[in-house]
Amino acid sequence: MNDEKIQRINELYRKSKAEGLTEKEKQEQKLLRAEFIAAVKGNLRSQLNNISIQNQDGSVTNLGEKYGNKKAN
Repeated sequence: MNDEKIQRINELYRKSKAEGLTEKEKQEQKLLRAEFIAAVKGNLRSQLNNISIQNQDGSVTNLGEKYGNKKAN
């Protein structure tokens, strides 16, 4: 997700509050929001997959390798 798309999301939000959106703009807003949410989820999943914890016995468990292949609901 690039800055131009984020700016467009914000523009559409401000326009929706000020004067309303056309059906085409509503559809564009919906698609941009879905893309933004997917990008945020992907980023979070990537970060979570890179977490390792140290167990009490001193061994290290990579949580991404242990749980990373499971699908999110």
